[in-house]
Amino acid sequence: MKDAPVSSPGAAGPRRPGDAALTALGLGPAPLSSADASTHSFPDGGSWRTEVPSVEGPEALGVVLKESARLDVPVHRISQGSGIWMLTDAEITEMVEGCAERDIELCLFTGPRGTWDTGASVRTDSGGAGLRARGHDAVAGCVEDALRAASLGVKCLLVADEGVLWTLHRLRAQGVLPADTTFKVSALIGPVNPASYAVFEQLGADSINIPSDLTLAQFTEIRRVSAAPMDLYVEAPDDLGGYVRMYEIAELIRRGSPLYLKFGLSKSPGIYPYGQHLRDLALSSAKERVRRGRLALDLLARHGADGGMSPLGSRLPGSLNRFEISS
Repeated sequence: MKDAPVSSPGAAGPRRPGDAALTALGLGPAPLSSADASTHSFPDGGSWRTEVPSVEGPEALGVVLKESARLDVPVHRISQGSGIWMLTDAEITEMVEGCAERDIELCLFTGPRGTWDTGASVRTDSGGAGLRARGHDAVAGCVEDALRAASLGVKCLLVADEGVLWTLHRLRAQGVLPADTTFKVSALIGPVNPASYAVFEQLGADSINIPSDLTLAQFTEIRRVSAAPMDLYVEAPDDLGGYVRMYEIAELIRRGSPLYLKFGLSKSPGIYPYGQHLRDLALSSAKERVRRGRLALDLLARHGADGGMSPLGSRLPGSLNRFEISS
């Protein structure tokens, strides 16, 4: 993966929120250090891309595409959370074609996972095994979903289990899945330290969700061991903490590049697994996620920090480190 030059802050660089006014009062921020900055970028030279999550079907996709055009919100990736098995072939095909017309990557979630099977431990206070695939049949369901989606033209698959990730990576290496298929690790199992982040990269991940509550220093720690693209909810759904980090976006990019900015939505009821009984909520929340994206991009622009976006249509992560696959 190509390294990007680290720009040192200065008068001509991006301004920080409230900087001049606070400095005049003797309350200015501590100087930025180039040692904190990521030295990595996407292969196209960009430092950040955008993603609209929780787009659960063709109708919601239509809302996102229309609203992103109206508000001039650039979109690199659209992702879905209910699962491939919750969509018909016709619905998947419609989503693939709709995204292709705008040169947007479509990412669909694989297979059954812990919250929706018969296992009770995930419903305990400890959370048990969480969203992971329980038993052989759940892994098989994820593989079946992946093969079906790939046959319909889906090039990005969302994964919530380390074993499923490694299995799909091996299938990709064997040519069973197309070589340009990418795997995105779900925020529901996101790593919280540099060592685990590096393991996900080695297992075949092409972008990795991290929890939205990691500190800025922890972003830097991860970037010192891995160049794999990072996914981050700049506004997280309530079931992931409900964090809103819009005023930190410029610094998150500086430390976390290459980074996908995900425009989630707090204070909104969950919609997984989606069906027509949740239609009004799914469509209204899809529209508002795009508006949240516009707010985030406006904030970056006001601070002079909106440069470095990857060209629209970019999707591949570049060269990454992988565990050796034995024959």
